[in-house]
Amino acid sequence: MKQLTLIDKAFLLKRTAPFSALDFDLLLTISDKLGLVVFNQGEFIFEINEEANRMYFIVKGEVQIQLSQKILHTLTNNDFFGEEALFNNKVRSYSAYSSLETYILTLSRSNLYAIISECPTVAIGFLQVYTSLFPIRGINDN
Repeated sequence: MKQLTLIDKAFLLKRTAPFSALDFDLLLTISDKLGLVVFNQGEFIFEINEEANRMYFIVKGEVQIQLSQKILHTLTNNDFFGEEALFNNKVRSYSAYSSLETYILTLSRSNLYAIISECPTVAIGFLQVYTSLFPIRGINDN
């Protein structure tokens, strides 16, 4: 895979829900804070109970989210993961495993917090993602 430019990284971010509403100039600034890591097939990205200090964006490849050897989700290109432990300051509650050679952009906790403080729209993007994962309950639900 060729080296990713800032523009490549910005286009990837534009395809992820928390960053989709941002203008391209801001995405370029954020992209400068992303690092690229390659994980071989069969390599753990992180394991359960590890300290969380990064979130991950899949450029190319496949990642399995596991709990006790059970596959919960399979993620592919343009998916992101690992951010929830950054927000709740807890250790990882699951493992992430590269089932293919996988190219991943990483964003550190400190850079994520700096981005959110400078651009609260990013926090709203994460809230929109989380609220879309759970059904809305009415006042009269039992």
